[in-house]
Amino acid sequence: MLDTLLEKANNLPLLPGVYLMLDEHGEVIYVGKAKKLKNRVTSYFRGEHLPKVAAMVEKVRDFNVIVASSEFEALVLENSLIKRHKPRYNILLKDDKGYPFIRIDVKSEYPTMSVSRVSSKDGAAYFGPFGGRYRTREIIDVIRNALQLPDCGRRFPRDIGRERPCLKYQMGSCAGWCLPGRESEDYRARIAQAELILQGKSDELIAQLRESMENAAEELRFEQAAALRDRIRAIEGLENRQRVISTAFSDTDAIGFCRGAKSCFTVLHFKNGDMIGKETEMFDEPIEDDAEAISELLRHYYAARGAVPRNILLPLECDDREELETFLCESSGRRTAIEVPKRGERLRLIESAALNAREEILRRTTQEQRRSKTLQWLQKALELEVYPRRIEAFDISNLGSTGIVAAMTVHVDGKPLKKAYRKFRIRELDGPDDYASMYQAVSRRLRRYMEGDEKFAPLPDLLLIDGGAEHAATARRAAEELGITLPIFGMVKDDRHRTRALVTPEGREIGISGNQAVFALVGNIQEETHRSAIEYQRSLRGEAYGSTLEKIPGVGPKRRAELISHFKSLREIRAASLEELRAVVPKNTAQAVYTFFSQQQEEKDP
Repeated sequence: MLDTLLEKANNLPLLPGVYLMLDEHGEVIYVGKAKKLKNRVTSYFRGEHLPKVAAMVEKVRDFNVIVASSEFEALVLENSLIKRHKPRYNILLKDDKGYPFIRIDVKSEYPTMSVSRVSSKDGAAYFGPFGGRYRTREIIDVIRNALQLPDCGRRFPRDIGRERPCLKYQMGSCAGWCLPGRESEDYRARIAQAELILQGKSDELIAQLRESMENAAEELRFEQAAALRDRIRAIEGLENRQRVISTAFSDTDAIGFCRGAKSCFTVLHFKNGDMIGKETEMFDEPIEDDAEAISELLRHYYAARGAVPRNILLPLECDDREELETFLCESSGRRTAIEVPKRGERLRLIESAALNAREEILRRTTQEQRRSKTLQWLQKALELEVYPRRIEAFDISNLGSTGIVAAMTVHVDGKPLKKAYRKFRIRELDGPDDYASMYQAVSRRLRRYMEGDEKFAPLPDLLLIDGGAEHAATARRAAEELGITLPIFGMVKDDRHRTRALVTPEGREIGISGNQAVFALVGNIQEETHRSAIEYQRSLRGEAYGSTLEKIPGVGPKRRAELISHFKSLREIRAASLEELRAVVPKNTAQAVYTFFSQQQEEKDP
C-alpha cells in the first residue's frame, strides 16, 4: 500500500496546495497544506516518523489534493477544510471552550451589560473576549458592585417608582435606580466608567473621580464627596483583585509551546508591559513538528477567540509566517505583526510563556506518565521491538594497568535501580585498553546470566555503552559470542562530556537533542554510570593506599584516612616532607610515615 501511495504522490506537481488523507472508508483523517505538494506528500510514505504520524500513515488508504494559486490560498483552504471535516489527526481545540464578550447596548437610555457569544456589528459596544462564560459573568458582577449598577430584572425607565428598592440597595451595592428622581445621565456616566475599566483605563477613571471628589469637598458637598471616595476605593480594590479584566485589549500575545507526556499551547496576554491573562490548551502529541503545530494552533485559537492582538510573539520561526499575518489581518480587520524575538524584553515574554507551558504539563501529568512517554519516544527513535523498561549502561574507568574497572547501572521504568548495579575489576590486561575492558565487562555480566546467577537476571531491554560505534560493536561481539541478541547503542559525547547522540555498532547516529525528555534521560544515565565507575575506582585506590599505609607501625585507620583525604595519592604522601606531614597528622605519626618511605627509597637506591 505504501508503495502504491508513494507512486501516486510522486506524480504530484511542485505547486502549493492542500492534501486530504483518507482511511479505508474514505473518511478524511488529516488535512495539511504544502508549499510543494509532491515533496510534502511523498515524505509521509518513506522514512521514519513520530509515533502519531506513523499511526496516521498506517490508516491511510488514499489521498486527494487541491492545488492552490498561492501559499496563502492554501492556508485559507486548509483552515476551511479542517473546520468542515474535523479530521481525527489534526489539532482541534475544544469546541465548547468559547471566548465570550461583554456587550453594552450603548444606544439604550439605560444601557445594560450582558454576556455575548460573538462580537456583532449591531451598534452595541463589545469588550473581550474573555476566558469563559463564568469568568465573564464574574467580571460583570465585580464592575456592577464597584459602580453600584443594578443587576435585577427591572427595566428602566419603565419600572422606575413601581416597587420599593431591593435588598442590594439596602446593602449599598446598588444606587437604587428604581427610585424616582434618579437621573439617567448619572446612570450613563457610570456605564461610561464601566467602559473605561473594560478598556484597561482604570487609572484614568480614578484620576477623573478623584478630581470630582476634591471639587465636591471644596464646595462643601461632603455626602457626594464621600460617595465618590467609596467608588474610588471600590475601583482600586477591583484593580488589585483582578487585573485580567482588560484581557480584551491586549497589545501583545506571547506564545509558548512544549511537548512532554502531553503537549501544551500557552498564550500570555500583555498590555503596556503587564501580563493580564493566560490561556492554555492541553492535547496529545501533535502530528506536526513544533513550527507546524504552532501555525495551526494560532489559526484555530484566534478564529475561536474572535479577536486578534496587534503583536504576536512566537517561540520559533514558522515557514508560513507571512501568510499567517495576512490571514489574521483579514479575519480581524486590523494589522497584526508576528515576530520571533531573539533578545531583550520580548524574548523574556516568550521564555515566560514557555515556562508556563512546561509547568502546566508537569502539573497535569504524573512522573510515571512522563517517564513512560519518554521511553516510548526512545523506543520509536531507536526502532526497538520491545519497550525499553530495563536499561543497563556500562562505563570504564582507568588508572594505569592495575586500576581498570567497569561499572554497570540499571534503570527500570526510567528510574535508577541501585540494588541491581554491578561493578567489575578488569583483569589480565597489560595496559589500559577500553575496548578489551568493555568486552570483558559485558562478557562477564552476560555469562553470569547464562550460568543462572539471579543477581544478573533478567537481561536488559536496551544496553547503552559509554563510547562510540567501536565500543558498541565490541559489546555486541561479546553478546553474540554467547548467543545473546540485544539492542546495543553507544553514547556519543560532545566537547563538554555530555551525551549528544546514540550510535549503532555500524556507526549510524541517532540524534536525541531535539527531544528534551529523551536527552535528559540518556544524559542522566550516562552521568550516573560514569559516577559509579569513578567511585568504584576511588574505593579500590583507597584500599591500595590503605594496604601500604597499614605496614607503617603506629598509623591507625583514622590517620590513614586523614593522609589519603589530604594528599589524594600514595605518590604525594611518599613525596611529602616531614613538615607537610606534620601539618596533617600528629608529630609521631608524621615521623613514622616519613621514616617508612625514606627507608623504602634507600633500599631502592643503595
